[in-house]
Amino acid sequence: MLKVRVIPTLLWKSFGLVKGVGFDSWRRVGPVLPAIKVYNQREVDELILVDILAHGTGDDPDFESVNDFGQDCFVPLTVGGGITNLAQVQRLLRAGADKVSVNTAAYENPGLITEIAMKFGAQCAVASIDARAQPDGGWACFSHAGQTPTGREVADWARELEDRGAGEILITSIERDGTMEGYDLALIERVAGAVRIPVIASGGAGNYGHMVCAVQQAGASAVAAASIFHFTEQTPAGAKAALAAAGIPVRKPYQPDQDA
Repeated sequence: MLKVRVIPTLLWKSFGLVKGVGFDSWRRVGPVLPAIKVYNQREVDELILVDILAHGTGDDPDFESVNDFGQDCFVPLTVGGGITNLAQVQRLLRAGADKVSVNTAAYENPGLITEIAMKFGAQCAVASIDARAQPDGGWACFSHAGQTPTGREVADWARELEDRGAGEILITSIERDGTMEGYDLALIERVAGAVRIPVIASGGAGNYGHMVCAVQQAGASAVAAASIFHFTEQTPAGAKAALAAAGIPVRKPYQPDQDA
């Protein structure tokens, strides 16, 4: 079994970080850079930074800000939001991102995932899926920050993204987002069972036990979370200790010069 990663998610809106419930009711939680500096010291494996407004503006990602953040981020950084072409990906990687997360643009241009994987490697292409439970017991995919139905079923879409070259899937339950009531284990299991690439569970973590369940019961390869770290005393180090105590292999703290 691969070592399971603990990944804080930073949702970036305009000039600071926010956190909502169900992709709505955004609450400001502070500036981006201090949060990155704190997480550098808290044994996180990676960080995910998503500009939640970029999908609707048509503007390029904020390369200058990403460059500023990247200079102070000493763990692998995934950047998402508003990415629509290969040139933007290249600029984000030059600015300090290690991976990019693509969501809305993949529905409009699925070939973008393939282009990223072929140019920069599959490990760079994180395919993000926001899913909402349906009355029939399945899950439908939504784009534009969970606002627009795509007509895609979650497992079929995950398989297509894998076939197109995605290196991993970030699956988020829209209903569970920000609730701290636990991940949607059935959703995670559905996606993890449909693909061979790693699946990052997102949306709903409220305690360490939820993370253990996402891995042991649902098959997640990594756990992403935001509210648990913003609004409780629980920490990434505590999460890794709980996972390890449950017999789940976790990574040692990341060292900036470990590959030197």
